[in-house]
Amino acid sequence: MALKHVIQKSPIPETKAFVTTKLFSAHFDPTLHFHSEYQLFLVLNGRGTRFIGDNIKPFKEGDIVFTGPDLPHLWRNESIYPNKKNKPVASGIVIYFRKDFLGESIHQKEELETIHHLFKRSLRGLEVIGKTNKMIRKMMFELLEMKGIQGIIQLLKILDTLAKSPDCHPIAHTGFKPVSKKTETDRMNRVYEYVMQNFRQKVSLEEAAAIANMTPTSFSRYFRSRVNKSFSDFLKEIRIDYACKLLHEEKININRIGYEAGFPTLSNFNKQFKRMTGKTPLHYKNDYLKVKIDTYGDF
Repeated sequence: MALKHVIQKSPIPETKAFVTTKLFSAHFDPTLHFHSEYQLFLVLNGRGTRFIGDNIKPFKEGDIVFTGPDLPHLWRNESIYPNKKNKPVASGIVIYFRKDFLGESIHQKEELETIHHLFKRSLRGLEVIGKTNKMIRKMMFELLEMKGIQGIIQLLKILDTLAKSPDCHPIAHTGFKPVSKKTETDRMNRVYEYVMQNFRQKVSLEEAAAIANMTPTSFSRYFRSRVNKSFSDFLKEIRIDYACKLLHEEKININRIGYEAGFPTLSNFNKQFKRMTGKTPLHYKNDYLKVKIDTYGDF
């Protein structure tokens, strides 16, 4: 599916304080997008690559992310995780609420100080891990069944738990500059789509710049200012992420994985993979298999 435009989401009716819903679709986000609401998202099914601010990372079942207003994000699930009909399936639970959910008092009242601080931290996106992840998962499922004041009380409990937890870690870097205009998001979508469709082959800076309607020099500066990394480093991250998926899921020769992920030579693949992960592809695969066996091997 081509990334032709930014998705403008307006998920909350004027009559409601917040919205929580269970998503079930063939895919998550088709395009990079941002919206003015806070969003808490739990992945129930689906794996792929997520883009949040200037961060690129694989996602999997059980991941929870809290994003603040106007933070660009994209959850792109991969077709290598099919259902019985050979179609990718994505499902999750999402909660949306507006900036004024708690009114202006959040900036002034002592009782809301920790939640106010949580909202400020969420502007970079927060990944929720560990014991807090398990607690929030349970609370989000419970919230789906609640109505009226009980739902608002439950949401406040969720926010209070997140605010007091040491398990919420920032995602985007401190120097990240949000893409705040639709035209800029459209431009980044076109570039992302070009990379995602072609990273297994040769990707040209000049062609990416042309897609963005910029000169190569201007595009390089623009891309770094928006994504906090060079275009070449961004491309390497996409390729390494794909190689990691192949190492996890595919029973193919490690020597071939580098070529499948778009690296021109095996030596270049090994060098870039170790630079980014701290391990050789073989050590990475062995460590992954060991963790998998340790986690699931004994019942």
